[in-house]
Amino acid sequence: MKKIIVIGCPGSGKSTFARALHEATAIPLVHLDMLYWNADRTTVPKPVFLQRLQDAIAQETWIIDGNYGSTMEIRLQAADTVFFLDYSTEVCLAGIEARKGKPRADLPWIEPADDPEDTEFTEYVKTFYETNRPSILELVARFPEKNVIVFHERMEAEKFLRNLYTKNT
Repeated sequence: MKKIIVIGCPGSGKSTFARALHEATAIPLVHLDMLYWNADRTTVPKPVFLQRLQDAIAQETWIIDGNYGSTMEIRLQAADTVFFLDYSTEVCLAGIEARKGKPRADLPWIEPADDPEDTEFTEYVKTFYETNRPSILELVARFPEKNVIVFHERMEAEKFLRNLYTKNT
């Protein structure tokens, strides 16, 4: 495990898992949201984002967390390991709610706890399992040489991390 991507529905805990994986392995961590978003909630131009991503992928080792479907194939080609947090919609919606109002290392702003619901984003999460998951699984299947680890429950990911911590200490 030297070049790792962490993917899954928004709210699944990709960044949290990636951070714990980084702590257990000391592999550098890159959050796609930090490459894409500015602190004022605007996005960088696509060429800037792609260059930042290419710079990250060019490194010897990395953990990259985030979906960004338009660049997933690029990351899959470069990765040796894929973690897919394949959790239920309810778990992901609860994850989104739980992170509101908290500072996050994976995002350049704090989502206010009293932010009105982003109905478009919520709908995206609610339909992720039916709409996005099949294409992600299809894309990942095109890379059978990759080490693909799928977690269906948070406890599976936590157990994996505990075992990794134990192994590395």
